[in-house]
Amino acid sequence: MQVDLPILLGAGLILLGIFYLGYLSIKIKFPSVILYILFGIILANHLSHNEILHFASEIGIVLLFFLLGLEFSVSRLGGIAKKVWPSGLLDVVLSLGAAMLIALGFGMDLFTAFLVGGVCYATSSSITAKLLDDKSRMANTETEYILAILIFEDLVAPIAVAVLIGIGSGSDFATNDLFILVAKIIGLAAIAILLGKVVFKKFDTFLDKIDDEDFKILLLIGIALAYGGLALFMGLSEVLGAFLAGMMLAEIRNIDRVEQTVVPIRDLTLPAFFVYFGTSIELGEGIPMPFLLLSLVLWSVIAKVLVGVIGGRWYGLSKKTSLRAGLSLCARGEFSVVIASVATGTIKVMAGIYVVIAAFLGMMLFEFAPKIANLVYGKSKAKKKNLKVPGS
Repeated sequence: MQVDLPILLGAGLILLGIFYLGYLSIKIKFPSVILYILFGIILANHLSHNEILHFASEIGIVLLFFLLGLEFSVSRLGGIAKKVWPSGLLDVVLSLGAAMLIALGFGMDLFTAFLVGGVCYATSSSITAKLLDDKSRMANTETEYILAILIFEDLVAPIAVAVLIGIGSGSDFATNDLFILVAKIIGLAAIAILLGKVVFKKFDTFLDKIDDEDFKILLLIGIALAYGGLALFMGLSEVLGAFLAGMMLAEIRNIDRVEQTVVPIRDLTLPAFFVYFGTSIELGEGIPMPFLLLSLVLWSVIAKVLVGVIGGRWYGLSKKTSLRAGLSLCARGEFSVVIASVATGTIKVMAGIYVVIAAFLGMMLFEFAPKIANLVYGKSKAKKKNLKVPGS
């Protein structure tokens, strides 16, 4: 017999569960993100249609990428784009193209193979960004390259989703539709750049005039949600919109004031995204197509490591740093779930299991990436400094 709990009680129990899992992750030194996802899977029957959890998760993911966007001014983003496009194309070929060929080799039709390739393509931006922050690796040499790859994938993945939805719905997806989608992305970015250069040029001066911190919260989160919502309204990803909203404010002098206001709200709502992510995965009964699943998981890891090892070198990283970057890109997440939702039957079940395994394995590889890189290339030797004793 299922008991319907009051929404307020349910929300309180979820927050207490998130608190306990976060506390447990610190004690056992285990990534909290994995525990949140498993928590969502366990409670999937009760929370899969919970609108409050879904809304909180949307806010969390939007604020995460809004804060990421603050780190990228237009000039910096342009410099990264010039450097990352060869590595980004390599990622498309290895992660999406090769996975598609593997699916074709197992007898799937072209549409299903493309869907499987789409599920295997994009690294989880939210999981990777959260781990970079949790493990204090934001200042590492490879982090700029990792974030550049994530941004490239966030531009490609919505196009793949649109194509899949267009074909899967049975309607004709013409070449014109693809051009319209690309034009929307360019238009959204152009508007963000224009607003950043004109409207938000003296935004820091305006912030100085707002004494009440509550009003700052309303203003900044309102900007992030509104631009993320505009992206959704245009048929794009809210993640892309939120990133561009952060980029609009990246030109102001003192970014710290914006971050100090938004970070507490992000930290409160972001765990809800991972819980909701877990509720969206239907594991079903048994493991369908286990050999295909195993092949895809293994190749997914190899592909991202190659994107790091080869693409990282193209980007200008050292061999050791490139390996560390590749090992940090293996987690799959939100885009994989969105693409998997287009599937039906056993393909959908297999895709759900793949996402859980790839997310877990990717987080583990992220955790041990520095140690693995040290084992392969050795630890970096600290530079000796000649210290002179005063008076000698």
